[in-house]
Amino acid sequence: MLLGSQLRRLREARGITREAAGYSIRASESKISRMELGRVSFKTRDVEDLLTLYGITDEQERTSLLSLAKEANVAGWWHSYSDVLPSWFPTYVGLEGAASLIRAYEVQFVHGLLQTEDYARAVVRRGMKGASEEDVERRVTLRLERQKYLVSENAPEFHVVLDEAALRRPYGDREVMRGQLQHLIEVSERPNVRLQVVPFGLGGHSGESGAFTVLSFPESDLSDVVYLEQLTSALYLDKAEDVAQYEKALKELQHDSPGPSESRDLLRGLLQLS
Repeated sequence: MLLGSQLRRLREARGITREAAGYSIRASESKISRMELGRVSFKTRDVEDLLTLYGITDEQERTSLLSLAKEANVAGWWHSYSDVLPSWFPTYVGLEGAASLIRAYEVQFVHGLLQTEDYARAVVRRGMKGASEEDVERRVTLRLERQKYLVSENAPEFHVVLDEAALRRPYGDREVMRGQLQHLIEVSERPNVRLQVVPFGLGGHSGESGAFTVLSFPESDLSDVVYLEQLTSALYLDKAEDVAQYEKALKELQHDSPGPSESRDLLRGLLQLS
């Protein structure tokens, strides 16, 4: 995505159409569009030809961008789990790992970055009925690996709003749910985590369309991306007007919900009732 956005910026600065850029590398206009959105892999020769077309002659700049192309084609660690993941999800894991700010709203269950191992196992078993125990465990392991982002040296800011329904819907037995609630209380104390709970008492709210995640990146060239998961696919929205609507909805959810401290009290209350 970073390389694609830089190629788009260089092309637009030269006033070159996608059609003309595609012609220069023996490809279609749609191929250039997919390249600029970071949706396809990059051939070194294609990048070299595009840089020449865009008038990039400085050797240092060319080397930097070509190195970026090589990095873009390296499979991430999560690709080894592709056999137990839906086809659209590896893209999300890569974006999540590159984000500096992750904002999310969840209603069905606790967000994957905050799930305990036992809770995650119960969620995966429910979602992968008929899967072998080995496949279930591989999926759980991937989820736990993702959680290492939150405690890494370059940990992202994580702002999450959980609907109270997600906290009351049981996955696993009573002890699993108690462990999950206790974990949420503890993880909400981390300096890079802001956790809020939308109580039932609020009634209708701006999260009525369902769960979503907004990913922001440290590179100024990259636009925010909204991730929407569906039953058989997922949507990645990066148009400014689409992102703005989801950011507005999330801000309203954060404003209308109890703050982090009050939300911890709500979690403690649920823990006592469980």
